[in-house]
Amino acid sequence: MSNNKRIEATQEQLAERFRQPLTTGVGRSRKHESADKHVSGEAQYIDDRLEYPNQLHLAAKLSERAHARIIKLDLSACYAFPGVVRVITWQDVPGELDIAPLTHGDSLLAKETVEYVGQVIAVVAAEDPEIAWRAAQAVKVEYQELPVRLDVTQSLREGFVVQEAHHHRRGDADGALARALHRIQGELHVGGQEHFYLETQIASVMPAEDGGMLVYSSTQNPTEIQKLVASVLNLPMHKITLDMRRMGGGFGGKETQAAGPACLCAVVAHLTGRPTKMRLNRHDDMLITGKRHPFYIHYDVGFDDSGLLNGIKIDLAGNCGYSLDLSGSIVDRAMFHADNAYFLQDVLITGHRCKTHIASNTAYRGFGGPQGMMAIEQIMDHIARYLALDPLAVRKTNYYGKDHRNITHYHQPVEQNLLQEMTAELERSADYQARREAVRRFNAENPILKKGLALTPVKFGISFTASFLNQAGALVLVYTDGSIQLNHGGTEMGQGLNTKVAQIVAEVFQVDIERIQITATDTGKVPNTSPTAASSGTDLNGKAAENAALIIKQRLIDMLSKQHQVSADQIAFSNGQVRVGERYFSFEQVVEQAYFNQVSLASTGYYRTPKIFYDRDKASGHPFYYFAYGAACAEVLIDTLTGEYKLLRADILHDVGDSLNPAIDIGQVEGGFVQGMGWLTSEELVWDEQGRLLTNGPASYKIPAIGDVPADLRVTLLENRKNPEDTVFHSKAVGEPPFMLGISVWCAIKDAVASLADYRLQPNIDAPATPERVLWGVQQMLSSDVVTELMRENGDGRLD
Repeated sequence: MSNNKRIEATQEQLAERFRQPLTTGVGRSRKHESADKHVSGEAQYIDDRLEYPNQLHLAAKLSERAHARIIKLDLSACYAFPGVVRVITWQDVPGELDIAPLTHGDSLLAKETVEYVGQVIAVVAAEDPEIAWRAAQAVKVEYQELPVRLDVTQSLREGFVVQEAHHHRRGDADGALARALHRIQGELHVGGQEHFYLETQIASVMPAEDGGMLVYSSTQNPTEIQKLVASVLNLPMHKITLDMRRMGGGFGGKETQAAGPACLCAVVAHLTGRPTKMRLNRHDDMLITGKRHPFYIHYDVGFDDSGLLNGIKIDLAGNCGYSLDLSGSIVDRAMFHADNAYFLQDVLITGHRCKTHIASNTAYRGFGGPQGMMAIEQIMDHIARYLALDPLAVRKTNYYGKDHRNITHYHQPVEQNLLQEMTAELERSADYQARREAVRRFNAENPILKKGLALTPVKFGISFTASFLNQAGALVLVYTDGSIQLNHGGTEMGQGLNTKVAQIVAEVFQVDIERIQITATDTGKVPNTSPTAASSGTDLNGKAAENAALIIKQRLIDMLSKQHQVSADQIAFSNGQVRVGERYFSFEQVVEQAYFNQVSLASTGYYRTPKIFYDRDKASGHPFYYFAYGAACAEVLIDTLTGEYKLLRADILHDVGDSLNPAIDIGQVEGGFVQGMGWLTSEELVWDEQGRLLTNGPASYKIPAIGDVPADLRVTLLENRKNPEDTVFHSKAVGEPPFMLGISVWCAIKDAVASLADYRLQPNIDAPATPERVLWGVQQMLSSDVVTELMRENGDGRLD
């Protein structure tokens, strides 16, 4: 065969491959890039890294008082333990002692006072982790007791706060309430939640040249750690490099509170010149770190005979713990989401940031949004019981609509509203109406076991409410063999971010994802990163990576256009092949041409989210780029003698726009729902009167187990609804919005309890709805005047 024939045959093969679709780009279900490593144990976390010679291990002495002055600190006993090298207190920190993320108030080591049980007072550095821990317990502390506040309602009454209150106002709430046909008041306590990531807080620091530090930290916020390590060492940020390949879970708990171990390691490494590591055991992790904010909620609501809201006042009091941390933004988001899916015309929402002497509460999946939604979903149920209506009917009556009824209480339009459509679809697919009647029949026939059913919506705003955080960077490197290295500012904590970003780059270049290697998040490659939080990981970093890849792709197009004398519209990339006019080249051949023609094959990418602003003084603006929607229908069974319950079935319909990876998105929806259900049912945090956390390990703190997941769990992604906004391939965020789907389970439990009073009373069941609280709700129903009247009506002393 002649050379021309061989070339022609090759062209035919390339053309055939060109015509085949790419199977690993966006929109494809692709398993997590580290899935095989996760299940085989090969995935490397910080504790799996080979230890350095001469490495020191740290352990902390924790405060045993909730609020006290430190009178005397005796460290001498620590040095009796063999292998103890150094013990540090606040006086040994060479730079800034305060590591607060926003303002001030978070001391790396307690100085003159302690403000919660578990605050770090001193740290022991030893050559063995067990010796370090034992030596830390030998530190002797003398305290002078100070007044302790542990009750958020007391702090609210006394104005004991970490930040002043903020208000959202529209119309005349007081006037509307006074004119309303019906009016109710109520209150609700919503508990916190431990993050319970599998990998506890951990950091490892290696001293580098010129006083620099290489930091390995399990953090969602690499730049923040870089900045704070530099601050405590009194160094410029360029001396600090942070490497973060993966976390064993985060859920918000490693957005700010990973800073402590990293900074402590850095201080000891600086003082000793030795590599240093700190890994918290579960008990210490739970004592030291903050949780999801517990909230106290009070509401005053007016409405008409259909349940349509006429006026509403909601007070949201977040239990912030001893310092601000991220509480300002978290309570703000609770206020932003106090409407959830419902139009509020005459409204006053007030967010209080209350101080108590417990660990500083922090970010958690939903970032305050779930607590705000709990307020309005409680109100919807309360109205329904008052009017003897189906709660779903009341919810639909108050949904955002058109014209003037599509503006939030902070004056952002609710665009591309999918609430009515999705509710109708789930109501049909879950067979809600027939099951509602079946539940009523079951409850009438069963005196002990009662069923409950609830369908609740979710409308969740996507973006950081602190607008400057809505930016990201990426670095894409294409090598001459056609392989690609990708780095971005997001962090992988098991949610599949790296997989999605790799799919995005694969889609742009039209190459198989196997060509792409994602490296650890590295502040030396991508600077000034935003935390991976607020469901923005893919929106921001995916778009930045897309932009970097497009820059390189355009360089390739320009080069090919010039070299082959064709216009740009005659060049196309598909499935690892490139068509240039009538000729075909492999991606490797094109890259090789670019190298020999001195075309740069590396690029940074940058993205900032448009449209976002918020005027705090006016409490008005456009704090979210778009809204993600969802709906869940939950059916439960309760035992009225014990308060025990079981989730029988859950139907979920969720909006992710054009899904980048349906398999990962469904996994996020399932996981978010179960975690949200756990928050509202089993995960109870308990402190004693001295401020000691009693639920400080898996023996006393119950996260959902596989047996808590309903045997009948039906999850569907909304189809053919791409995001109208210019997000990455018109997808929508999926990290946080599904969490609030778990509210349906809490509402279904209350529905079952309310059946005891013929659905005419709202049971007072705070969250989490533990069996004890469910039983108290049952007793409340059975002791009510409504039940007495129903029994009298039956004439036989029974409650049917």
